[in-house]
Amino acid sequence: MKIDSFFDEQLAVWDFARQNYEALQAARIKSFSFGNFAVNVQFNPARIVSSAAKTDANNIALRPCFLCGHNRPNEQQSIEYLDYEILVNPFPIFRNHFTIAHKQHQAQQIIKYLPDMLQLATEFSNYAVFYNGASCGASAPDHLHFQAVPSDCLPIIADYRRLKNTHAKILQNSNNLQIYEFTNYFRRVYCLEFGEISNVRDVLVDFLKQIDFTNESMLNLICYFDDNKWKLFVFPRRAFRPRQYFSANEIEKLLVSPATVELSGVIVTALEKDFLKITKNDIISIYEQVS
Repeated sequence: MKIDSFFDEQLAVWDFARQNYEALQAARIKSFSFGNFAVNVQFNPARIVSSAAKTDANNIALRPCFLCGHNRPNEQQSIEYLDYEILVNPFPIFRNHFTIAHKQHQAQQIIKYLPDMLQLATEFSNYAVFYNGASCGASAPDHLHFQAVPSDCLPIIADYRRLKNTHAKILQNSNNLQIYEFTNYFRRVYCLEFGEISNVRDVLVDFLKQIDFTNESMLNLICYFDDNKWKLFVFPRRAFRPRQYFSANEIEKLLVSPATVELSGVIVTALEKDFLKITKNDIISIYEQVS
């Protein structure tokens, strides 16, 4: 799939998106080390659109869906793949950031469409495909979609490759399925590795039952494909936003709205004051509250 050339073609004709990607190149980043892994913090003012988004049912009903074709800018073109349209995301967190929207306007859900996610991960070579649950990060919970970014942009992928033999507990090990749980990572995250997808929905449903998790809308996922295997990271969520997001105390308040990217190890701050004041303890606190 020639998505990189499509990306270049879009930026050549879409001034708004090009300006946001140019601004991203100058985004400020700082990193906090936690010993065996690090968490990056990015200052990205354009992401205020997502960080401050009101995603309750009333507000969603009042706004036009920005993923439906008739509401998108004329400059925003698409590549059709299966039942989806691949779009350049005009509010990027990373270079070459894509949104993959279903052609039909239908609610964000994953169990039924998990095979599609895996197929997309196969087609997007050197990319990771991720999913934000309807109640834990999706800015369009009314329209089924995934996102894709270069896999080296998500720290958890490198962390997993480096740490799985020493800092992950193996929960299941069969011929076609291995399940690992990260340890001492501040976030609860599992990785399912498998080599075929005929029953992947049943595998995920059974696994969620094992960990006593039933709320599909509070699930974040990342999937990538290499070495002839899919790696599916599963983040069960306790809360959408931490108390710092809602705090009336300006010293404590942080406009951090954790979704899959944040759980992967990149905390996005849309306000400079938050970028400057966030601490390691804040990061630990945020992860422990929402995970």
